[in-house]
Amino acid sequence: MKKLVFAFTLFAALLSSTVFAQTKRAPASLGREEYIEVEKNVRLHVTDLGEGQPLVLIHGWPLSDAMYEYQYADFLQKGYRVIGITLRGFGLSDKPAGKYNYDVFADDIKVVLDKLKIENATIGGFSMGGATVVHYVAKYNAAHIAKMALFGAAAPIWTKRADFNYGLWTKEDVNGLITLNNTNRPELFATFGKIFPANENSVSAGHAAWLGSIQAQASPYAMGEGLKTLRDTDLREDLKKITVPTLILHGKLDKICSYDLAEQMRTLLKNSTLIPFEKSGHALFIEEPEKFNTELSNFIQK
Repeated sequence: MKKLVFAFTLFAALLSSTVFAQTKRAPASLGREEYIEVEKNVRLHVTDLGEGQPLVLIHGWPLSDAMYEYQYADFLQKGYRVIGITLRGFGLSDKPAGKYNYDVFADDIKVVLDKLKIENATIGGFSMGGATVVHYVAKYNAAHIAKMALFGAAAPIWTKRADFNYGLWTKEDVNGLITLNNTNRPELFATFGKIFPANENSVSAGHAAWLGSIQAQASPYAMGEGLKTLRDTDLREDLKKITVPTLILHGKLDKICSYDLAEQMRTLLKNSTLIPFEKSGHALFIEEPEKFNTELSNFIQK
């Protein structure tokens, strides 16, 4: 019995000293939430690092905010606050059943930026994330943001129409991708992996494996629903509404969102600048990272 009493006393003393030590120093963390609830039972993973002018980044399909690892490192050194939001269904965010469209994604972004009290940010989006950013800025009249940046964006429309003969994909092509997602997802990843870079040497094997580990975290259900959104959504009217300064970065050799889409975005956006990446495919953020980061930083500072 004496041994048991001694053990409890020792444990209590250790616990007391630990609590005391924590209260004696300033918190090591900045106190920011890594997960933010956007609706009941749905939390998004948010990378929120640094202090200074805010840069908000939205990932592409089927990646997560982790894709911006080398942007986070660079922009932190330059004195920015970088905020990466992983959309529902992807990465470390919750993966509920339900809707996965630009309207839902935009609403989720609004909740996060409301809760973080972000103002005068630059918001950037890659691929499907670029289309999401377009819809967010149009729907919410550029709430919380001063500038917009689009990286290999899947806009104005990702699939060809009778009145839109741009891009590389038809609705039938995307239906095939949805079938592949539902029957052989590894083959879908392999298919996109082959066409993601400009050529087989423009992205290292290590970077390709790293991206593969990120996309494997995505919900198969969210991936299929995301492909339907990419297939069916027309953002031309959204683009016409946007007046904030916009930077368009796009790979000339992009085999997923072809360069002619960037030219259409520039035409529809009233206040936009298009910068081509001559050596890049869809993976411009790692194919030409120095140019990517420099052009984005220069744009923010204008």
